Amino acid sequence: MKAKNISGQAPGGKRKKLAEVLPLNTPFMIEIYPMHACNFTCKYCMMSVKKEERNFISDKIIMDFGLYKKCINDIVLFPDKLKILRFSGIGEPLLHKNIADMVEYAALKNITNDIEILTNASLLTPEMSDSLISAGLSRLIVSLQGTTKEKYKEVSGVDIDFENFVENLRYFFDNKKKNTKLYIKIVDEALENKEDEERFYKLFGDICDIIAIEHIVPIQPNVDYGKVLKGEDKSVTQFGLPASDVLVCPQPFFTLRINTDGKVIPCYSYEFPGFVGDCNNQSVSEIWNGKEFQGFRCKMLDGIKNVGEICAKCKIVKHRLFPEDVITINDAERLKKYYE
Repeated sequence: MKAKNISGQAPGGKRKKLAEVLPLNTPFMIEIYPMHACNFTCKYCMMSVKKEERNFISDKIIMDFGLYKKCINDIVLFPDKLKILRFSGIGEPLLHKNIADMVEYAALKNITNDIEILTNASLLTPEMSDSLISAGLSRLIVSLQGTTKEKYKEVSGVDIDFENFVENLRYFFDNKKKNTKLYIKIVDEALENKEDEERFYKLFGDICDIIAIEHIVPIQPNVDYGKVLKGEDKSVTQFGLPASDVLVCPQPFFTLRINTDGKVIPCYSYEFPGFVGDCNNQSVSEIWNGKEFQGFRCKMLDGIKNVGEICAKCKIVKHRLFPEDVITINDAERLKKYYE
């Protein structure tokens, strides 16, 4: 197998100790939701839940390209480059007709070290691959839902031409630039048994740079994980690291999320604690350093349970926490003066 297997590891490798570099004048990562729609209804995702029972993300389905360009122009104003600009969301980024243009615009503005897309790749064609590669994409992260068309139907409710799907991924890998990476991952619940795991590595191990098996963890509200996890209690994170309770959520201190409508969220959560800004009438840097975001961080330093019910019951940070991101009580006391 040519790919590097990072199962059980942090996808980005060893991280800086977050508490030692705070406060940040530039976020490490900004996540953009270009779409709030998906062509899959994976049973462990919010998209499998009836629309009226889903948590609110945005009334707007598609991010306007003009709004997106404003956001990128705003990011230029930060004193440093981002480490990562990521296109993801509760939805499929490749559904956006301007996704390659979005990548290209960010690359031309030189605002980030890496540009990555998290996708199910079902819409990836050779033509789209050429466009994304040419635009300057750094990493394509592909989440698989099985190793056969039958498993895809079971997990995601869709019929796909599985052989063609594999060939499209092969095309991307064979035609990408040297500094473009293809990362293919699958969740444990999408694999039938040990033999299926071996099939996964055999099918994809030679047509990607990075490969991994991740864990389904109960992070999305209103999803019945009792059926998905078969009653299994997950004591690990999504990445296979030990899971533990969190005193202070680190996410608002290094990242932010821009929804399809331009509203800004302080974390990765789907059931988020509130908005901290609006890119339609504020710059991204203004929001990052603004009173509302700083006030939210200050509350967080008093403990995640003191911020509000949404944060107190959130499971995302517990199941996506990296050891280097832990903010201890002593760290919190030391950092409060920077956010008051």
